[in-house]
Amino acid sequence: MDYKQRVGVQSHIEQMGSVEDRSMDDLDDECLYTPGVDARKARTSDSNQLLPFSDQQLPLSDGFHIGGNKMIRNRVYRSIKTVVFSNKLNLLMPFGPLAILVHKLTANNGWVFFLSLLGITPLAERLGYATEQLAFYTGPTVGGLLNATFGNATELIISIYALKSGMLRVVQLSLLGSILSNMLLVLGCAFFCGGLVYHRKEQVFNKATAVVNSGLLLMAVMALSRFSSCIMLVAYAAYLFFQLRNQNDLYSPIDEEGSHHGDNSDSDEDEAPEISQWESVIWLTILTAWISILSDYLVDTIQGASEAWDLSIAFISVILLPIIGNAAEHASAIMFAMKDKLDISLGVAIGSSTQISMFGVPFCVVIGWMMGQEMDLNFQLFETATLFITVIVVAFFLQEGTSNYFKGLMLILCYLIVAASFYAHEDPTSTDQTNQPQT
Repeated sequence: MDYKQRVGVQSHIEQMGSVEDRSMDDLDDECLYTPGVDARKARTSDSNQLLPFSDQQLPLSDGFHIGGNKMIRNRVYRSIKTVVFSNKLNLLMPFGPLAILVHKLTANNGWVFFLSLLGITPLAERLGYATEQLAFYTGPTVGGLLNATFGNATELIISIYALKSGMLRVVQLSLLGSILSNMLLVLGCAFFCGGLVYHRKEQVFNKATAVVNSGLLLMAVMALSRFSSCIMLVAYAAYLFFQLRNQNDLYSPIDEEGSHHGDNSDSDEDEAPEISQWESVIWLTILTAWISILSDYLVDTIQGASEAWDLSIAFISVILLPIIGNAAEHASAIMFAMKDKLDISLGVAIGSSTQISMFGVPFCVVIGWMMGQEMDLNFQLFETATLFITVIVVAFFLQEGTSNYFKGLMLILCYLIVAASFYAHEDPTSTDQTNQPQT
């Protein structure tokens, strides 16, 4: 065999070895990869070859479903984290279920009332938060109506349950206490805390808002009938239209020189929604339903708590119930005052009092009328005088358009005087009902 033949035989043997190596590699690949990989190989090698549906689509669909479920779980987790776990006040939420448990096991009205109060407090604050988030997507007009409806929803829900139980004095006094609490305690704490932070200067706010709201509050003192309630509802609707459509510039923040400035970089940073529109609607529904459940237990145990604690129903209705309902206003008003945004604090405190007096009270009168309850605006002389004096005092404090910690302290002390007065005052209506023979 010559040299050329030996070279040819050797090259042939090498080719056979390489073929065997490639076949072994292919065998290893078949052992390592799944049939889906073989299908993809076959699809790349022959585009006209049809592959089984299970080999092509099943991994993709499974990945899509797994990814979609993971996105939904992450979104739900973020929503719960934002709404439930972002506020330290939410540590009181477990007291709501605890109140129901105590009611089922012991029927101790005093403890059930107290635990219900604690359980409703964070729910009222979160309800206001969800309303503010939804207002980002609805625009100013619908947002104003949402704030009017849900801004004081806790007080309205408690009042409706009290109307259903025939506790008309609880409705009247709790709504009156909400007005007094917002005007004296909430506004006083805002002025006091803001004055302590900015003690080197006097904080300023827009006097136009105070003038309009003070006039509406004085109008509310005049109304004493169902017909007046209907007029007040019309007046409040006109007020909303006036505020949101015609006079937006009057309600924009002002600087220390007294000029309006609608563009504020600090406020723009804060004005961004944290949850989506549908998440806001869902949370509003959940919170409203949970507040309604706890309000039912709260109203049913008011009389028992009054007897157990030796406190009058008037004091519980005017002082204790409004503090719970105004938790959202209290926290937000103080927060904005400490950021030198007194226009917003004033709108929260005085605006909430206007909502209760011009919308909440007349609304309860109309609802009670529909339920067949003799609900009206005929408050007792002591209560009417207290409301009238409170409106006058607050109007005097607001007439200069400035605030400091001393004015806030005076408003807080005025609220303590009101609380002490209702603690010592004996409600003649409650006495008459107690002395009536049981049928």
